Amino acid sequence: MSISSPSPPGPMGQLFPAQTVPVLVPLPTERPYSYVVPDGMTVEPGSIVQVPLGPRQVAGIVWDGRTDDVDPKKLRAITHVFDCPPLDAAMRRFIDWVADYTLAPPGLVARMALRAPAAFDPEPWIEGIAPTGTAPERLTGARLRVLDTAHEAPAWSRSGLAHAAGVSSSVVDGLIKLGAFEAVRLPPAPAVAAPDTGYGRAALSPEQSAAAGALVAAVRGEGFSATLLEGVTGSGKTEVYFEAVAEALDQGRQVLILLPEIALTQSFIDRFHARFGAPPAEWHSDVAPRQREKIWRQVAEGRVRVVAGARSALFLPFKELGLVIVDEEHDPAYKQEERTFYHARDMAVVRASIGRFPAILASATPSVESRVNAETGRYGHVTLAGRFAEAAMPDLALVDLRLAAPPRGRFVSPVLTTAIRETVERGEQALLFLNRRGYAPLTLCRVCGHRFQCAACSTWLVDHRLRGQLQCHHCGFSMPRPEHCPECGTLDHLVACGPGVERVAEEMVTTFPDARVILLSSDLPGGARRLRRELDAIAGGEADIVIGTQLVAKGHHFPLMTLVGAVDADLGLANGDPRAAERTFQLLHQVTGRAGRSGRKSRGLIQTYQPEHPVMQAIASGDATRFYAREVDERARAGLPPFGRLASLIVSADSRKAAEEHARELRRAAPPDAEIEVLGPAEAPLAVLRGRHRFRLLVQASRRAPLQAYVRRMVATAPKPRGSVDVQVDVDPQSFL
Repeated sequence: MSISSPSPPGPMGQLFPAQTVPVLVPLPTERPYSYVVPDGMTVEPGSIVQVPLGPRQVAGIVWDGRTDDVDPKKLRAITHVFDCPPLDAAMRRFIDWVADYTLAPPGLVARMALRAPAAFDPEPWIEGIAPTGTAPERLTGARLRVLDTAHEAPAWSRSGLAHAAGVSSSVVDGLIKLGAFEAVRLPPAPAVAAPDTGYGRAALSPEQSAAAGALVAAVRGEGFSATLLEGVTGSGKTEVYFEAVAEALDQGRQVLILLPEIALTQSFIDRFHARFGAPPAEWHSDVAPRQREKIWRQVAEGRVRVVAGARSALFLPFKELGLVIVDEEHDPAYKQEERTFYHARDMAVVRASIGRFPAILASATPSVESRVNAETGRYGHVTLAGRFAEAAMPDLALVDLRLAAPPRGRFVSPVLTTAIRETVERGEQALLFLNRRGYAPLTLCRVCGHRFQCAACSTWLVDHRLRGQLQCHHCGFSMPRPEHCPECGTLDHLVACGPGVERVAEEMVTTFPDARVILLSSDLPGGARRLRRELDAIAGGEADIVIGTQLVAKGHHFPLMTLVGAVDADLGLANGDPRAAERTFQLLHQVTGRAGRSGRKSRGLIQTYQPEHPVMQAIASGDATRFYAREVDERARAGLPPFGRLASLIVSADSRKAAEEHARELRRAAPPDAEIEVLGPAEAPLAVLRGRHRFRLLVQASRRAPLQAYVRRMVATAPKPRGSVDVQVDVDPQSFL
C-alpha cells in the first residue's frame, strides 16, 4: 500500500496523507510520533522502519491514524524501510488493545513484537549446487553415489550432498571442478521442518474422539470461539487438541501453542514430533539468539507453521495465525509482572477474538475464571472424565501431622516413610513434593537469635547448601554460607529452620541409603539442560525417589511413579492471597496426578496440619466440582474476579517516606464512584524489594465499572511522581506481595 498520493484519513489499514506518517517506537511512549516519508520511499501501516529519535536510530512500526498537525518541514524523516513483512491490522489492533487494557505505554507493548531486530532484513541466501547433467569420464563408486543422490532434489548445499551420499566434501568438490555441478543460490534453511498432519495420528478412545471432534468443529467454524478443554491428569488432552492443530494446518493456518514452563518444553516437543513427524519451532528464553531471529522472520513470512513457546510468543508477527492453544491455562507463570503487566491466557483469547479464529484453553484444574466462563456459556466446555486406557486415578489420603508427626529434625511422617519403603521395594518410584527451593528458608544463630536477611529486600535469605550460599529469591543477592554469626561471632551455632527440597533429599538419602534419589529444582546448577536429562532419567526408571518443587507437577509422564507425597501441603495457604485456596488445590491435584499414569495401582499421601480445610477435603475426596462451587460462591459474595475486577497500584521509592507520601496522594486523587472502592495505601507484604520501599493500593470494582478509565484518571490527577518515586499499575493482579 503506497503513500505516493494523498488520501483522507480513515479506518485502520488505509493510505496516509502524503509526506507524513505516525510511527510507534519501542519506548515508553503514549502515542506514535510523526515522521516524513522521503521521496521515493514507500511505506504502509505495519511497515517496520528505522527512524531518528534524539541522537539515536531506532526501529519502529508505521501505525494507523492521523499524524500530528505539524508542518512536514519541521519533522524528521524515516531513514530506512526494512525488507520485512508488515505487521498486519489484527496484530496492530492487538497491540493497541493490550496497551489500553493494561494501562501500559503502547510503545512498550510494541517493543515485545520487535524483539528480533536482526530479523528485520531478509536472511542471506545459501550458496548451493545443482547437477548439470554432465558426468565425468572417470567415475568412482563415491562419485556415482553423489550423482545418484543429487537427482533426489533439484539443488543441494555442498556439505548436505556429501553427507547424504556418505562421502567426503572433497568428492563433491572434484565433481564441481569437472563440470558435473553448477553454482546456484538456495533459500535460507527452514527453522524447523514442515509438520505432516497424517504422520502419527493416535488411536483415540471414544471419549477422546468426541472431544477431538468438538475442537475440530470449532476450528472448521468461521470466526472466533473460546473452548475450555478440561480433563483429569492422564486423560490425553494433548493428543486431543493435536487433532485441532492438524485441522488448522490442513486449512493452511499457523498455530501457536503456549506452555507455562521451559521445563515442559522438551517432553512436549517429543510428543509433537511423534505426532507430526517434525518438531514445532520453540520460542523461549533458552533459544539461542540466532535461532530466535530465524524463527521470528520465518513466522512473519509464514514459513514456520507451528510455534510452541512461553508467554512472549503471543507477540510474534504471525502471517496466517488460525489457532491458539494455552496448555495448563491455570498456571500462574502466564502472568508477566515486569514492565508490561499482562496475563498471556487472557491476551491469547483477545488475540483470537481480534483475528477471528479459535482459542483452546486446556487444564486438569482450570482457573476459576475459565470455569465460570465455561459454565455461563461464554466459552465452550469439552471434558475428559477418565484417564487414557482406563488407568485408575491414585487413591488419596490425608496424613494428619498432629497425630503422625515426623521424628525430631525430620519432615517426612512415619506413614509416608513406610509407603516410600514399600514402593521402592516393589521396584516402583515415589515422588515427594515440596514447593520450596533450597535447603531451608531461614538461618539463625542459636546464641543471639540473629536472622540472615537480604540487605535489599524484606525477606530472609534461603540456605542453598548444594551451592554453599545464602540467597534472596527476589533480587538475586547471595553470599557464601558463613561459619560464624556476624552479630555475636559464635562459631558452629547457626541453625537451618524449616525444610526445603534439598533438606528433604538429604533426609531421604539418610533414610534410604540404597535408593537412587534425584532432586529436581529450577535453580540447581546445569539449568534447563540438566533438568531435561534428569526428567528423562526418571521416565526411564533410573531413580527410586524423586524430590521436587512445583515443576514436577506439570505435564510429566513417569510410568513407574506410583506414590506421591506432599511434604507440606499447607504451605500455599499461609498467606492473604485471595487465590491461595485455588492455587493450592490446583498444585496438589496436579502433583498427585503424576502417580499411576501407566495403569499401575497408585496412591497419594498429603501431609497437613489442617485436614479439615476445604482444600484438603476436596483433594482427598476427589470432588473437584464441590471445591469449585464453594470457591465460585465465595468469589461472588466478595465481588472478586470473575465477578468483580481488581487493579493494583504499587508505589515504590528509595525512601519509605517518599513512597508513602505519593501513595497517599494517589489515594486522595481517587474520584468518588459508587461502583469502585480504593483500599489502602498500606505497606506491601514485601515492603522492601531491591532496595526500594513499597506501598500498595488495591482498586476493587464491579464487573461493569470502567476500571481502566478510573485508574487512568486517578494517576493523571495525582501529582507527578517526584525523584525516585515510581508507580506500577497491574490490572487483574495475580500476586499480592
